This record gives sequence, structure tokens and C-alpha cells, in this order.
Amino acid sequence: MSPRRWLGETFDRVVPRGSRILWALVVATALVGATILRFPQEAPLTGLLVPLVVAGLVLGPRQLPWFVVYVLVVLAVASLRQEPDVRVVLTAVVIFVLGLLIMMSSFRRSRLGVAGIQGEMMLVDLRDRILRQGGIPALPDDWYAAAELRSAGGTPFAGDFVVASRVGQRLEVAVVDVSGKGQGAGTRALLLSGAIGGLLSALPPAEFLSAANTFLLRQDWEEGFATAIHLSLDLDTGHYDIRSAGHPPAALRHAGSGRWEVLECEGPVLGLIEDADYPTTSGEMLPGDAMLLYTDGMVETRNRDISLGIDRMLGQAERLLRGRFEGGAARLVDALGSRNDDRALLLVHRR
Repeated sequence: MSPRRWLGETFDRVVPRGSRILWALVVATALVGATILRFPQEAPLTGLLVPLVVAGLVLGPRQLPWFVVYVLVVLAVASLRQEPDVRVVLTAVVIFVLGLLIMMSSFRRSRLGVAGIQGEMMLVDLRDRILRQGGIPALPDDWYAAAELRSAGGTPFAGDFVVASRVGQRLEVAVVDVSGKGQGAGTRALLLSGAIGGLLSALPPAEFLSAANTFLLRQDWEEGFATAIHLSLDLDTGHYDIRSAGHPPAALRHAGSGRWEVLECEGPVLGLIEDADYPTTSGEMLPGDAMLLYTDGMVETRNRDISLGIDRMLGQAERLLRGRFEGGAARLVDALGSRNDDRALLLVHRR
């Protein structure tokens, strides 16, 4: 074994990797405290804020409370050499209060068991997984499909999501609206999207919504329901089956007439009724036809009934999609719906 490797392994045993940041912060805080004691007029007490804030970002919930106590002890010692005026007292109070706030956040963080930055990275990773599940798989050249999501208030997490899967020559897509909106609904959507995505690719189309309903019933959420619409599309023939669980109806544009048709399909909301039945609406998409699946945030507001909202959406679709379906989902989502509600839209076009 080389001397460098031996020294590295010895250092790892003496100072575990998980403790190195803590010890670095301890040393840095001690140096700041010693500097304040040595130069009480030149070195400000606010220098202790730097290791305190860094610790709040990188230390785990077990280490952070003890480090905060350590910083406050260094603060008390360093204050002994300061002139007892109002500025020093206020600075010490501010640092003390900030330390208490960071300590309280560490107690909340202990439920997750990770440091602040790690927790944020986990949430971002989960959000990205939702977006990846909404990605449309590769389709034949004569088909185009795109999905767009917007969350309430512009937050990264939304209660609306899209999951898609291709099984052979069938495209399976579900557009789901979890009860609530924004971050509250987004946390439930994180769990539900994974389950919905697995069921979508594993089960026959006729069994998908029933299985999703059963899964939701078992969650025992306070707001334990969701609406969904499921499209099963044969990419060879254009034949489609649509099943709905309390969701706004799909809309089909007939290329021959240029008119939009609302495809009514009613079924019970997911998560409320056991052994629910979901009837099927079937048809065929011909070359040039297009279909929209969407959530109620696209068509419903406090001052407008959902039927009027659907009429407005189809009017905008006629204007924005005319002759150019690529990018049409993004144009429609940006033009419609309330910015205070989650919105999701799926556009499918047979070229």
C-alpha cells in the first residue's frame, strides 16, 4: 500500500467524511471568535453569521443544533471584549435569534433526516421525475404529441400531471388532476404520479382507472381524490378509447370539417367509490385530426362555468393551432386558464 493511500485511509478512520464539514465549521468559528477577541474594535461580531448560515445549509439535523449552541457560546465569549453599547447588544441579539431560527428549522428537518441542500435536491429530483414521466415516448412520423404543465403561482410543484407510455403500437396517456393546487397538491402528485405511471404501462387499458381508484382509496389522504382522463390510442389504425374519472371531456378536431367535437365520457372521481366502473368512449382519429386532453385549470375560473370555458378553449385552439400543431400545446396553456390554478394540456395530432 502506498504511503498516500495509507494516509488517506487513516484520515478517513479518524475523521469520517460526514464529520469533515462539521469540523471545518467548528475550526472556522473558533478562528472568527479568536479574531474578535484579539481585535475587538476592528473585527465585528457579525463575522459569526457566516459559519452559522453555512451550517444551516449543509449540516444534518443531528449535527446542526449542537453547532448552533457552539456558535452562541463563542458569541457570548467574544462579546466580553466588546464595548457594551447599543450596537453590540443589537448585533448579539440578532445573531442569537438567527441561531434559534436555524435550530428550529433543524428540528423540522429531522423528519426528513437530511441537510437543507440535500432536502431541496431530493425535491427537485422528484419534481424532475414527474416531468420525465410526462414526456411523450417516440412516435411514428405520422403522429405528433406534446404535453405542457403550469403550476399555480409559478411554483415548481403542481397537482396536475401527465404520464405517458408506449406499449407496442399503442400510446397510453393519462392526464391527472390531484385535489388542491400548488405545493399542497404537488406533494400528493409526487407519490401518485409514480403509481399511475407504473399502472399505465403494466395493466390492460380497461383496468387502468379501476386500479388507480383502488390505489387512491388505500392512501387515506385528507384530500384523497383526483380526477383523470385516460387515452389509449392505436398508432396503426388511429382507433382510440377514452375513459374518464370525473375529468373534463376530451375534444377532437375533425380535419374534414375543421370543427371541434367534445367527447363526453363520464365516470366517478378516483378515490371516492369502491369498485367503480369507467365506461369507454371510442372512435378513430383520421389523418389531420387532433385531440386535446386537459385539466379544469384550463377552462374553469371562479367567474366562468366550465362549459363556457371549454367553448373558449376550443375557440382559442381554432385560432392558435390552425395549420401549425407543433408547439401548439405550449401556446394554448400560455393563452388560457388562471395563473392561480394548476394547468395541464396534452395535444395529439395525426399528420
